[in-house]
Amino acid sequence: GITYLDHAGSALFPESLLKAFTDDLKNNIYGNPHSQNISSKLTYDTIEHVRYRILQHFHTTAEDYTIIFTSGCTAALKLVAEAFPWIPEGTKQPSSRFCYLTDSHTSVVGMRGITASMNVLSVPIKPKEILLSEKSRLSAEEQNCTTPHLFSYPAQSNFSGTKYPLSWIQDIKSGKLCPIKIPGKWFVLLDAASYVSSSPLDLGVHQADFISISFYKIFGFPTGLGALLVNNRIAPFLRKTYFGGGTAAAYLAEENFYFPRKSIAERFEDGTVSFLDIIALKHGFDVLEKLTGGMEKIKQHTFALAHYTYTVLSTLRYANGAPVVCIYSDTDFSSPDVQGPIINFNVLDENGEVIGFSQVDKMASLYNIHVRTGCFCNTGACQIHLGMSNEDIQRNLQAGHVCGDDIDLVDGRPTGSVRISFGYMSSFEDAQTFLKFIIATRLSKSDSEIPFQSSVTTLMTETVPDDHPSFNNADKLSPIPHILDRELRNNSSVTKMTINWQPPEAEAESIRAAVSETAVPTYRRGGKPITVTNIYVYPIKSCSAFEVTEWPVGNQGLLFDRNWMVVNQNGVCMTQKQEPKLCLVNPSIDLNKKVMVIQAEGMDPISVLLEDNTGKETVICESKVCSHRVKTYDCGERIADWFSLFLGRPCRLIRQSSDAKNQLHQKNTKGLASATNISLSLVNEAQYLLINVASILQLKEHISARLEEPLELEELIRRFRANIVISAPESFEEEEWAEISIGALRFQVVGPCSRCQIICIDQQSGERNKEFLQSLSAARGRKTNFGIYLMNQPLHSSFPDTLSVGSQVLPVLKENTEIQPPTSGEEKCSG
Repeated sequence: GITYLDHAGSALFPESLLKAFTDDLKNNIYGNPHSQNISSKLTYDTIEHVRYRILQHFHTTAEDYTIIFTSGCTAALKLVAEAFPWIPEGTKQPSSRFCYLTDSHTSVVGMRGITASMNVLSVPIKPKEILLSEKSRLSAEEQNCTTPHLFSYPAQSNFSGTKYPLSWIQDIKSGKLCPIKIPGKWFVLLDAASYVSSSPLDLGVHQADFISISFYKIFGFPTGLGALLVNNRIAPFLRKTYFGGGTAAAYLAEENFYFPRKSIAERFEDGTVSFLDIIALKHGFDVLEKLTGGMEKIKQHTFALAHYTYTVLSTLRYANGAPVVCIYSDTDFSSPDVQGPIINFNVLDENGEVIGFSQVDKMASLYNIHVRTGCFCNTGACQIHLGMSNEDIQRNLQAGHVCGDDIDLVDGRPTGSVRISFGYMSSFEDAQTFLKFIIATRLSKSDSEIPFQSSVTTLMTETVPDDHPSFNNADKLSPIPHILDRELRNNSSVTKMTINWQPPEAEAESIRAAVSETAVPTYRRGGKPITVTNIYVYPIKSCSAFEVTEWPVGNQGLLFDRNWMVVNQNGVCMTQKQEPKLCLVNPSIDLNKKVMVIQAEGMDPISVLLEDNTGKETVICESKVCSHRVKTYDCGERIADWFSLFLGRPCRLIRQSSDAKNQLHQKNTKGLASATNISLSLVNEAQYLLINVASILQLKEHISARLEEPLELEELIRRFRANIVISAPESFEEEEWAEISIGALRFQVVGPCSRCQIICIDQQSGERNKEFLQSLSAARGRKTNFGIYLMNQPLHSSFPDTLSVGSQVLPVLKENTEIQPPTSGEEKCSG
C-alpha cells in the first residue's frame, strides 16, 4: 500500500464524502444560482447554507464575516491585493505599505507585484523582526493617522510547520506591535491555508481582517475552490473595477454606468460560482465531523504523529555519531500550539554532507512513500533554514535550477529539502513505515547496534510487509493509483532482428547523420577500441525492447523509437512506474511489410501499420511527455481494446503525428548549432540513451553482493532500457565524453541519465525489487546517474544512415581534452 505523507500539499478524501456528494446529485437537480427557477433556487439556498456552515466551522457569524468564494487561496490573496484601499505614493496623505512575513507562500509575496503597479511600497519582515517590533511603538498622535496598511503572515508555515502567534492579529491592529514604524492604521491578512487543514481557527477570538483558505487542504475534495473571509468592518472600503456576471444590480451597455449589488459576496464573486463544488463542501464538513469528532481532535492526533516521528528522527546516528538528518524547525515539537504536523529535513551522509532531495524522493518512491521536496513555494523560509543568500538563489538560477525541478545540489549545497506532513487520515503505522525507510536506506547493520531509544529498537526489529495498509480508518479511502508488486507471467521481453533496409532516397536526405564529411575518426588518448554490442528500439514507450543488429537512423533518433505510447482514459501517458505490466508487451517491427506486431502472453498478436495514418478522418490531439507538448493521434478502438484487456484498465494507444507542422516537441541542445531545433519522439530527455557494459559489470558486482545471489548481465542491461550498448575498457568513462562518433554518425553528449524506479522492475516478469536503485545510489555516491543521453544533429551527408552492432565508437573528451589517433595496432572502423 501507499504511505501518503504530503497532507500539507493536499488532504486525501474519504470514500464516504464522494458517496454522500454523488447521492446528493442523484437525488436533486441543481441549476444555475443566477436563474429564478425551482432548481436554481435550491442551488442558491444550498450555497447560502454552506456559507453559514463555513462561518460556524470558524466560530463566527454572518454579522462579523462575509464568505467570498474563489478558485483557491491564491485567488483570495490576489483579490485582497487588488481590492484593498491603498493610498499610493505621491499624494498629500501618507502612503500605504504592504508588509509580509518572509516565511510566506509565493502567493503572498506575489501580491507585491500588484501593489507595485499601484505605486505602493512592499516591505518584507523577517520573523525575528516582528518579535522585536514592540519596541517601535508609535506615539498616540501618529496612531491617529488613518492611512491603511496591510500586514500578511501565515498562521502556520507551510515549510516548517511553525505556528505564528494568532495574538499578533490583535496586537498589530491595536498598535501594540508594528511591523514597521509608520503612521497609519494596520489591517491583517491571515494566510490560513496550511493552518486550518489540521487546527481549529476561532475567528470570534482572533478577528483578522482577511482570511484566505483552500478547501482541498481540509477535505481533499473538491479542488479548485477556496474562500476569502472578509471582516465586515472593512468590507465596505474594498475597491473593485471589473464587474462580471451576477455582480451588478444595474448597468448600461452604452454609458459608463454601473451599480453593484449590495451583498459583498455577490459583488466580488464574478460570474457563476462553482456551485456543485460548493455543495460538496457541506458533505465535507459532515464527514469530517463524523470521522474525527472535530478539528481539536485532528490537531492532537496529527501533532502526536509528528512529535513521535521528530523524536525518533532526531536521535538517529551513524556509527561515527554523525546525525542521519538535519531537521529545519523553529520549535522542539513540544506543543501543538506552536508546531503543526510538518517535519522538514535533509538527509545527511556519514560525513555530514547533504544527500540531494531528489535522490531521497526516488528512494522513498521505492517504498511507496509519497513525500514533498524542493522549497515548497516558500523561498523565504528556504533561505532562512538552509542558509541561502539572495546571491545563492540567483547563482542557482544561473546554474539551471528553477523552482520545482530535480536539481537538488549546486556546488554541493542543497537547493531545497524534504517535507513530510500528517493529516487526519494518517496513522502511527505511516510514521513507522517512514522511519523504517530512513533506517533501512541509511543505516547499516553495524550502525543499528547504536543504543537508540526503545522506539527505534522496535522499528529495527519489525518487518514491513509489502501490502502494509497505510490508513487504518473505518471509512475507506477512495482508490488512488499506485504501484504494486505483481506476480506476472514470464514472457520474452526482447526480440532480436537483423534488417537490410534503406529508406527512400527522398527521405534519406532528410535524416542524414550529423557528421562532417571531412571529419577524421579519432580515439581518446591511450584507449582501446570501443564497439557497439547491442542496439535496442522501443517502439512503444515503456513497453518491451526490440533488439536489432542494425537499424536506420531518423531525424528523431532510431527509426520508430518511442513513436507510440499508451495513455489512460484521461489521455495521460502510462509508464512502468504506474503499470509495470507494460514491460510484458512485446512490439516488433517488420520494415519490409511496414507493420508493427504487438504480442503478449495470453493475447492474440495484433498489428499496427507503420504508415502514418493522418488522413482527414484522423483526430489530432495534444499530449504531454515530461512537460513537452506533442501532437498525437489515436490508433483506434481495436488496439485500445487489446491494451485495455491485457492491462485490466481502460487505456488507448496513441502515436506521435509526423505532421511537418509539428514543431512542439523540440529541445535546444547545448553545443549543437544554435539555429537548429533538435526534434524528439516520445522520449523523456534526448534521442538516444547509451550505457557501457564495463559500467554494468561494476554495478553488477555491487548489486549481487547486496542481494547475495548471482545476477545475469543481460537482465541488468534490460533494466536500464538503453538504445545503444557499448563495450568500453573502463567503467563510467562514458561520463567524461563530450561527443562521440559511431561509424559515420556523430552524437553530442547531452548529459547523464538520472535513474528512477523503473530500473527496479524486472523487464521479463514485471516484478519490482527496490534493491536495484538503492544499490545504484550506494555505488555512485548518493547519485543515481547511469548512462548518457545523446543527440544526433541531422545534416546533409553522403554517409550511410544506419547504426550497426560492431561499429567502432570514437569519443571526444570534455573540455577539448587532447585526443590521439589510433596506434598502428588498432583498426579504424567506419561502421
